[in-house]
Amino acid sequence: MNDRFSLEGKVALVTGAAYGIGFAIAQSYAMAGAKIAFNCRSREHMEKALEAYRAKGIAAKGYLCDVTDETQVGEMIGDIREHMGAVDILVNNAGIIKRIPMTEMTVEDFRQVIDIDLNAAFIVSKAVLPDMIERRRGKIINVCSMMSELGRETVSAYAAAKGGLKMLTRNIASEYGGYNIQCNGIGPGYIATPQTAPLREPQADGSRHPFDSFIISKTPAARWGTPEDLMGPALFLASAASDFVNGQILYVDGGILAYIGKQP
Repeated sequence: MNDRFSLEGKVALVTGAAYGIGFAIAQSYAMAGAKIAFNCRSREHMEKALEAYRAKGIAAKGYLCDVTDETQVGEMIGDIREHMGAVDILVNNAGIIKRIPMTEMTVEDFRQVIDIDLNAAFIVSKAVLPDMIERRRGKIINVCSMMSELGRETVSAYAAAKGGLKMLTRNIASEYGGYNIQCNGIGPGYIATPQTAPLREPQADGSRHPFDSFIISKTPAARWGTPEDLMGPALFLASAASDFVNGQILYVDGGILAYIGKQP
């Protein structure tokens, strides 16, 4: 059974894995034997990330690459192929969120979220698929969201992007499943990361942030998730244990999507 979850000798590219969810996923893959590549757009974040990987004993290879730029992505994939081997596992994790009411959001802001959260996944997946098709094997994992299923105020662009990413996941599975390529999504619930830190900051009087209280009340697990909560599910989707799982979204949300909430 351990062999089914081994990634020994595999090459994994995790986009946006300088910290948070992407870093935890990359760490889980390294622990299972994979060679790790990741990207970020900031040299400062790159240096901090490489130091964090070294502290975990992981010899990750970092790339300064904008995943919305097809030329840069092509160069990154080519370099990974030359120095590490063709990508066996791709995790499309890079993403941003802008919490702005729709009537106040500019078209430029909306397009930026769609470009990073959805278009980039298309660009990077397109770049790795030819090698996967040629070798007749590969794993693509798209980091979706509960907003792939639900709407909420102020996140119109994010929800639109993540809903599109869910359907891109299903389409890649449909189009390339015959080549023994599995494309699945992982849908985090509310995870305690730097991106969600503003939603958890205590109020001036020391009380919980209203949104923090709201999430705790809506989550059967009665807590925020951690990046480590995603390590096992992400490893499953990258390993031979999921070879007959395709086009699915695995929600790791503490039960939120199954829960209507407490009776008042």
